[in-house]
Amino acid sequence: MLRAMWQPITAAVLLAVPMLSAVPASAEQAEKGFQPIFNGKDLTGWQGEPGRWSVEDGAITGVTAPDNPLKKASYLFWRGGKPADFVLRASFRFVSPAGNSGINFRSQELPGGDIKGYQADMETGPDWTGGLYECNQREVVARRGQKVVIAEDGKRDVSELGDGAKLLKLIKPHDWNRCEIIARGPEITIKINGTVMTQVIDREKGKAAASGLISLQVHPGPPMKVQFKDIRIKTR
Repeated sequence: MLRAMWQPITAAVLLAVPMLSAVPASAEQAEKGFQPIFNGKDLTGWQGEPGRWSVEDGAITGVTAPDNPLKKASYLFWRGGKPADFVLRASFRFVSPAGNSGINFRSQELPGGDIKGYQADMETGPDWTGGLYECNQREVVARRGQKVVIAEDGKRDVSELGDGAKLLKLIKPHDWNRCEIIARGPEITIKINGTVMTQVIDREKGKAAASGLISLQVHPGPPMKVQFKDIRIKTR
């Protein structure tokens, strides 16, 4: 009886092989060229305020507490370079009821640990996650659901990519979310959980940044805890 069953089972397995191999091949292709910039164990390659940043459960963790409040934003800098054109992928979540954070890129480090530059914004509230902010310069560049084209003279042309409220429903405020930042020349795209949230084409003279630092942020405000993991980058 075992021998009689062997041939049908073998045929079924052979038929299934192309379907099974297609899934990992697709996933592998999607990740081709990406390099991890966080080892999942410690803060090697990163630099930030002691006591503010650590690694918990395989994730970079930033905290504020009633006995350790923030007067200004705290940043954890990746010291591996100042990329220009890249795709950055990471997962983030807020463990606390409230929180405000972000992934900064193409930034300049300022005295006192502050920065100037772009930020893929994120929070537990309804307003900012998925938008593009610029620290210590133009502030709100684009809100979730917007495409913004900024001319050399700073004039903005704003159009709608999608409904901001509907896009918010795709974001999990207290669970892991996948964030992707695509920066190619003047074009910046922010995706969360595979959906485009914001697109910006920034050509403003003297303000548009072409390269710079990557960092993670903890924002002043109520006590909070934010985590980041699976951080990897592809440059060209």
